[in-house]
Amino acid sequence: MFENKTVLLGITGGIAAYKIPNLASALSKTEANVEVIMTKNACQFITPLVFETLTGNKCYNDTFDRDFSWDVKHISLAKKADVILIAPATANVIAKLANGIADDMLTSTVLAATCRKIVAPAMNTNMLLNPVTQDNIEKLRKYGFEIIEPASGFLACKDEGAGKMPEPEVLFEYIEQSIGREKDMVGKKVLITAGATRESMDPVRFITNHSSGKMGFAVAKEAMMRGADVTLVKAFTTAKVPSFVDVVNVSSAEEMFKAVKKHAKNADIIIKAAAVADYTPVNVSDQKVKKKDGDLSIPLKRTQDILKYLGEHKKAGQFLCGFSMETENMIENSQSKLEKKNADMIVANNLKQAGSGFGTDTNQVTFITRDGVFPQELMTKELVAKAILDRILAES
Repeated sequence: MFENKTVLLGITGGIAAYKIPNLASALSKTEANVEVIMTKNACQFITPLVFETLTGNKCYNDTFDRDFSWDVKHISLAKKADVILIAPATANVIAKLANGIADDMLTSTVLAATCRKIVAPAMNTNMLLNPVTQDNIEKLRKYGFEIIEPASGFLACKDEGAGKMPEPEVLFEYIEQSIGREKDMVGKKVLITAGATRESMDPVRFITNHSSGKMGFAVAKEAMMRGADVTLVKAFTTAKVPSFVDVVNVSSAEEMFKAVKKHAKNADIIIKAAAVADYTPVNVSDQKVKKKDGDLSIPLKRTQDILKYLGEHKKAGQFLCGFSMETENMIENSQSKLEKKNADMIVANNLKQAGSGFGTDTNQVTFITRDGVFPQELMTKELVAKAILDRILAES
């Protein structure tokens, strides 16, 4: 994932330093080159040997350390880094960075770096909320630093409130967003639907389908990592919602239609990956449910055809991608859908194919465009998402 990328971790003197070895370990497993700089105070909480063991690199804490090979280390590390994450970031180090003080290895390296810099403040609530600290955080934002908002909870000092460093998984996501992909979709506004809509029959039962949202979420995450501004209209899902996207929660097909209609106006790319329930009960509150031979009979009407509406109202330059779930005649039915819905691309999925369809972690799909038919191998949904966006960019 992070091949040929260098992640520089800056660790300062806070109790949350004990969490960073887990982050260093996770990053090392991605084939990233992980370099670590610790302040003198950080070494009071955890030893450099821990990070040297996990990363395979020397851990630095002295600007004037005589290394086995001569170079100006705080300069060479600054040039090598693709991203710098300072976590935990104490009030003291935040103050130094905000005011250009470079009196140790970490602050000197950060001052010399031109890459993206991310700061995760972690401290006592009163220290965090002190106007001086807040001013320094705002200074860092002004200078281009990205700030990870501290979490709230029970702190090591026994106080309750804001100031906790987010978990390593969250820190990893910030690094992943920064260097996980080439930013070939910067400036693109992408609208994606995901999940299964639900049409209520009565206060207890509803009509739905088996969609987990995994495919739509994978596309949303891939687009976000490539620099796009992503809006995700989400119905019922069981998958983890991707970070750094704007989420609009809906339940029914009508709610999804209204949300899509609202956001489609500004979208450059629309990807309808949601599995919308095709029918909804008529006059749910008034209807009388008829029972016949043990089965419930409920009058139904078709829900709004969202893809058709989007095709009919597609603006100039807008790219529309839909999905097709088929059990037979997949290519023919998908080509027909492409024309009828005025779409630019259909991602066709054969539900009879092992490893494809609802709830799986893999998919074998075929891209149908006006330029042809492009079968894909069985891949993880993450790789399918990458292939979908590659094809959309090629067709746009």
